[in-house]
Amino acid sequence: MTDTYVYLIHEPDWDSDAYLSGTGVPGGDPEANFPAHKAFQEAVARLGARLVGGSALQNAKYGGRVTPGSGDRLEADAVYSDGPYPDTSEVVSGFYLVETDDEALARRIAALVPTGGHVEWRKVFPTS
Repeated sequence: MTDTYVYLIHEPDWDSDAYLSGTGVPGGDPEANFPAHKAFQEAVARLGARLVGGSALQNAKYGGRVTPGSGDRLEADAVYSDGPYPDTSEVVSGFYLVETDDEALARRIAALVPTGGHVEWRKVFPTS
C-alpha cells in the first residue's frame, strides 16, 4: 500500500508579497525563483517517490489562529488571534505531499526539503 506523507516547512516568515507581481523576486527571472524547490522535486522523482501536491503559503499576516468555542457555540465563542504568533519565531511557510510505500525513504526525503528552519513530516491518515 502506498502511503502519503506531508512535509511541513517551518521557517521564519517571508515577504510573499514581493513575489505576487508575476515577475518573481524584483529584478529576478521568474523561472529562476525557488531553484532549491525545483531540485527537491526532481530528487523525489529520482528516488522513486511521487510528489502529489504542495505549495508555498503566503505571509502569516494573511491568516491567523482560532480556538473554537464548544457545543453549539463553535463560532460565537471562538477566540481569534492574528499572525505572526508571539510564541514562535517560525511559521509553516509551505508544504509538500509525497507518496511512497517506503517509510525509510519518506524519512530521507524529509532531509531534502529546502528550508531556512526545519521540516516536520507526518504520514497522512487514510480516508476514503
